[in-house]
Amino acid sequence: MVVVTEEIVNGLKETLTDVSQPIAKRFRSLFTLRNLNGPLCIDAMASALNDKSALLRHEIAYCLGQMEDEYALKVLIDLVKNSDEHPMVRHEAAEALGAIGSESAHKTLKEYSNDPVREVSETCQLALSRVEWYEKNKPETEEDKMYMSVDPAPPLKKGSVSRDELRSKFLDSNLDIFNRYRALFSLRDIGDEQSVLALCDGLKDQSSALLRHEVAFVLGQLQHRVAIDPLTTCVLDESENAMVRHEAAEALGAIASTETIPLLEKLLQDKEPIVSESCAVALDVTEYFNNTESFQYADGIKILLEKNLVDQQQK
Repeated sequence: MVVVTEEIVNGLKETLTDVSQPIAKRFRSLFTLRNLNGPLCIDAMASALNDKSALLRHEIAYCLGQMEDEYALKVLIDLVKNSDEHPMVRHEAAEALGAIGSESAHKTLKEYSNDPVREVSETCQLALSRVEWYEKNKPETEEDKMYMSVDPAPPLKKGSVSRDELRSKFLDSNLDIFNRYRALFSLRDIGDEQSVLALCDGLKDQSSALLRHEVAFVLGQLQHRVAIDPLTTCVLDESENAMVRHEAAEALGAIASTETIPLLEKLLQDKEPIVSESCAVALDVTEYFNNTESFQYADGIKILLEKNLVDQQQK
């Protein structure tokens, strides 16, 4: 058992902020910090928010939201308010505020719910609806949840709506984004092939890039092979929003089929850095899932301890 010390957190921070390291290795350190939790880890994560990689900055915002710690609020609020920041990062910060759900988060979300950047305004509206829903309703217990992620909308009550009705709600562009997301996560929780195919139909929905990006994320959670072709079409579409292509690439990595490796390797040269970096992370995840010797993807402490051992041997 490893005792988490300031020295370990600083070591993980060093890897996270080291631009000479491969992006995938930096992601492993980030996920390890997220899993360790606490103010020290949040400060370490926030220290990388000046990095040139929008993908990394967005992932930091995502991880801060998953931690549900109010200590991260100021950092996230500043990201949402920064109109010079990449829309994908601002979107992720707004979603993270919805996950934390405090009064100050509510105020910022309301203020930016009409932001001229659609990914930001739509996310703020979604996050506000989430906060308001949880003020009136009990959250699921950990035992009831099928996935450990803090989702941007709760699923509908199990068994209350048929799969066909869920598909209809999910694809209804006249429905508000919060209720479309609720149908989306309900389909995810059913998780059978027909539900996955219904979700894949959402990748063709032209009403919301935000919705399409969440579909791709969820398909990565489901790891169903029937989603490989739709995700491949999505990530190859250079006219698609980079935020959506990024999630499609990482979903292909999560499915971890060796048949996707040539595609991901090819896209390492994509002209959009968000996509090329996502493919590097996806290949790392694929390698992890196909390596029976690996135990934990967020293995930053293991990597750090091995590095320290090598350093000691070289002295």
